Amino acid sequence: MADSTAPMPGSPMPSRKVKTLQKQWLEKLGALQFVLTLCSVPFFFLLLYHLLFTRLWSLCVLYMMWLYLDRDTPSQGGRRFVWPTTWAIWRHQRDYFPIKLVKTAELPPSQNYVLGAHPHGVMCTGTFSNFLTANSNFSRLFPGLQPWLAMMTIFFYVPLFREYIMIGGLRPASRHSLDFVLSQPRRGQAVVIVPGGAQEALYTARRRHRLQLRNRKGFVRLALRHGASLVPVYSFGENDTFRCMAFPKRSWQYLCQVTCKRVTSIAPCIFWGCGLFSPKSCGLLPLPVPITTVVGSPIPVPQCSNASEEQVDHYHRLYMDALERLFEEHKESCGVPASTHLTFY
Repeated sequence: MADSTAPMPGSPMPSRKVKTLQKQWLEKLGALQFVLTLCSVPFFFLLLYHLLFTRLWSLCVLYMMWLYLDRDTPSQGGRRFVWPTTWAIWRHQRDYFPIKLVKTAELPPSQNYVLGAHPHGVMCTGTFSNFLTANSNFSRLFPGLQPWLAMMTIFFYVPLFREYIMIGGLRPASRHSLDFVLSQPRRGQAVVIVPGGAQEALYTARRRHRLQLRNRKGFVRLALRHGASLVPVYSFGENDTFRCMAFPKRSWQYLCQVTCKRVTSIAPCIFWGCGLFSPKSCGLLPLPVPITTVVGSPIPVPQCSNASEEQVDHYHRLYMDALERLFEEHKESCGVPASTHLTFY
């Protein structure tokens, strides 16, 4: 197992550096800004609506025209820039938890890959940090690979917010968008998908490992269409970064959540972390729990433009078995009790 930060076997454990007060605050702000950014989506709609009734209404109309003319850009390559992924704030966010990326097998750049990232958690913090920012040593561990993180398509209709996530390299989790990425002549494209999606976010609970995967096979069909290898990925600690209110499946609260998800594609999770000034208070600052993202071995997949249901089921079953093995092999080293196992829905 290759690790970007773990010491070599037999070597003494490195002494833990004492963080300065300034560093501690920078880490808190780095972690908090990520949460606030994702929670600010409704604000952008309200802002645009408000400006329509001010002297700036003409700018709003022009921007809405731009949204219409530019509607296909996110699915056709977007507008990715490297410099936003190198911002120091992402390094502080990584150090706050901390977040670590672990490599278990080689992923040759001569192939394309579909990486299934689990679990969704509340914010996909580990997945975002390791595959979208330049602070996880991904390029050093997997040279020649270009990761593309897929996000719910609805976010690419949010005014202004869509521009922000596009320059960072996010792509809509739509068939057209991901087919475009894996159809590029250059090999080494790695599409990162969170198969559990918003539904899996509703299962988030500390020290629980529940995945929405049994009927999620779209990513397997994507891999079959392009002959891209499937790679299981698991982020240990992702579900522990917030305390969540989980409701029984037959309760009216859960039905309200599911109904809202069906209408808006967004799961309204009730979550809280700690306060900015006191770790014992409640707030939106995530809990400083280590997140370890383990990248598994690739599963070779043949190219088949019209895959049968039997083929899809076969590679889906292989993927679920590989993910379960990955979890069992690494859970104890990541602080998960030996008696804990994955639960699939």
